[in-house]
Amino acid sequence: MQTYEVNLKWTGTRKGILTSPHLPQNIEVATPPDFPKGIAGIWSPEHLFAASINSCLMTTFISIAENSKFEYSSFECKSICHVDLVDGKYAVTEIILRPKVVIHFSQKPEKAIHILEMSEKNCLISNAVKATIRLEPEIIVEHSLIPKE
Repeated sequence: MQTYEVNLKWTGTRKGILTSPHLPQNIEVATPPDFPKGIAGIWSPEHLFAASINSCLMTTFISIAENSKFEYSSFECKSICHVDLVDGKYAVTEIILRPKVVIHFSQKPEKAIHILEMSEKNCLISNAVKATIRLEPEIIVEHSLIPKE
């Protein structure tokens, strides 16, 4: 069994500091500005939630691509987390993941999409979420440019 420890200390108003005994960085968190007394410009639980799914997709993609001998030159992903009022409670209702993968022209775009789909299905964080997760991949095929003389 793996364990991951994160500690939170309230620092006043609607803010706190996240720390982990295993990590050197601290993260300031706060209520988002959309809620009463929320604070702009600070990571919120909603941002961290979207970030955890996004980073899990990336690390799972890297692992599956490596095991599949699939080469790519770039990976980036935008995650959008929708929060709505459902039955009188706020809930994450949908997460949209928009990964953009740049591949060499010798690679097949269909394989990149397949690996992304497998990554989303095998992502530990995605599997722990009950909200709908929508994958909207973009595959860019880069061509080698030969300089003109």
